[in-house]
Amino acid sequence: MTAATTPRVDVRRADDRLTTRIAWLDSKHSFSFGQHYDPDNTHHGVLLVNNDDTVSPGQGFDTHPHRDMEIVTWVLRGSLVHQDSMGHAGVIYPGLAQRMSAGTGILHSEKNDAWRLSGADSPEHSDPVRFIQMWVLPDESGVAPGYEQLEIEDELLRGGLVTVASGMRKHRGQSAIGINNSGAALSVARMRPGDTVTLPESPYLHLFVAEGAVDLEGAGRLTEGDAVRFTATGGQRLTAADDEAAEVLVWEMHTRLGG
Repeated sequence: MTAATTPRVDVRRADDRLTTRIAWLDSKHSFSFGQHYDPDNTHHGVLLVNNDDTVSPGQGFDTHPHRDMEIVTWVLRGSLVHQDSMGHAGVIYPGLAQRMSAGTGILHSEKNDAWRLSGADSPEHSDPVRFIQMWVLPDESGVAPGYEQLEIEDELLRGGLVTVASGMRKHRGQSAIGINNSGAALSVARMRPGDTVTLPESPYLHLFVAEGAVDLEGAGRLTEGDAVRFTATGGQRLTAADDEAAEVLVWEMHTRLGG
């Protein structure tokens, strides 16, 4: 892994993302994923996947394997049921931070069928679930699989950038959940109209506008689904539009994949 050198601010628009659409899934990929492969768009820093998924009720991803990857899931609307081969089962919803470390190997499923956990008499709901799933390369392969989650709704309501997932020394005791990468951290901000946050300075930074619209200092208006890849820069001010709230996801990374 090498350090960034040349400053760059690379804006990627929502409509330029690769897309997978089937009967129950609308998935938009910020990077190469599945059958969509672009050798010039495989990662930024150590972030390999930033999928914007909407899953229909009663549907979802059947049990499938992962290995040697830190997988962070952030739900924006609705609820997502997680089940894995380590015996974890639960519902992920907005304001709940969740991380799965695939390590030496893990099987899991993700479905929009939370009512099934409540018993046969629970009414089915008709709401889709929208979530962002992010994959980060771990520091080392072959670690033991793991799972962690924590409710952080109260912290988000206080405003500002909230550290959701981190393996960095400076965030020990501060991040909601940990990841097995000592040079990466995910922060989230729920911004009221007109709110401003300052982006961290980092060799690699990835900003994703999950909801609403924001103005980025030096780059202008960004809307839902837009992303920005920063190299060897940071410190810019980000301001929510005057007429709507916004939610942004920010990866701070001090290493990158490859040379």
